[in-house]
Amino acid sequence: MSTERISARYVDLDAWETGEALEAMLEGQLSAVAAVRAALPALGRAVDDAASRLGEAGRLVYLGAGTSGRIAVQDGAELTPTFDWPRERLVFAIAGGEGALVASAEGAEDDEDAAVAAMDAAALGPADVAIGVAASGTTPFTIAGIARARAAGALTIGIASNADAPLLAAAERPILIETGGEPIAGSTRMKAGTAQKVALNLISTGIMLRMGRVYRGMMVNMRAANAKLRRRAEIIVARIAGCDEETARAALAEGDGDIKVAVLVVLGAEPDAARARLAASAGNLRLALADLQ
Repeated sequence: MSTERISARYVDLDAWETGEALEAMLEGQLSAVAAVRAALPALGRAVDDAASRLGEAGRLVYLGAGTSGRIAVQDGAELTPTFDWPRERLVFAIAGGEGALVASAEGAEDDEDAAVAAMDAAALGPADVAIGVAASGTTPFTIAGIARARAAGALTIGIASNADAPLLAAAERPILIETGGEPIAGSTRMKAGTAQKVALNLISTGIMLRMGRVYRGMMVNMRAANAKLRRRAEIIVARIAGCDEETARAALAEGDGDIKVAVLVVLGAEPDAARARLAASAGNLRLALADLQ
C-alpha cells in the first residue's frame, strides 16, 4: 500500500535540523490537500446523491477506526452548531466506542461484528447516508459497517488513500485520494489524515449548501447559543435584510432566534407566515425570498 511505503523524500527526516524537517513535513501537508483535487468529481457526485437522499429525516452516519474515526467524528460533531443539523440525525460508529476518541483502541478496528451490530442498532434505511473513512481502505470494522449499511439501502460513501482498496469496492460512492507515502511510513495521521479532513469538510459542507442551510456564504441555520453567536446572528440578519442591527435584534427575538425567520420578519412577514413560507421552500431562504418578492 502506498500509505505504508517508505518515502525516499523523508528517509533521513530524523537526521535533519528541526526547521528543515518541519518545512519538509509542511510540504507533505500541502501535497495532501492538493491530492483532493483529483477526487472533486467523485466528491460532487457523493454530495448531490447524499443531499437528495437525506430529505427531512435522513441521517448522516460516520464510520471509522483510529485516526480516521476521530477525524470523522470531528466533522460530524461540528454540523449541529454550524448548520443546526439535528443531533438525532447523526450516528457515530467508531471502533472501540467513545473511549477510542481520546485513547488508542487499535485492536477494535478488526471487530467486524461490532460494526455490523452498530449498523443494525441504527436501523438504517434508504434515506440515510453512511460515510466510511480509512486511509488504508482495508480496515475490517469500516468495511463491514459500510457493507451492512449498503445492504440496508443507505447511500454509502467510502474514502481511502490506496487504489483498489476493499472499502472503495464496498461503497456505492468510492472516493480515492492518493496521498502517497507518509513522512513517517504508515503514520496516516499526517498526509492521509489531512486529506480526509479536507474531503469530509467538502462533503458535509456541500450537503448543507444543497440543503439550503447556507445563504450567500453565511450560516443562516446557525444556533446562536452564546453571546458571540448571537452577535453574529444579528449581523447576518442585518446584512441580508438591509437593516440596522437593532432592527435585526428585535426580529430575532420575534423569530425565537431563527435567522431565516428573522430576515423574513424584517422584510414584512409575520413570524408564523415566515415559518410557513420557509416550510414551503424546504427551509431554503433563497427560495423563500424569491417567493416573497
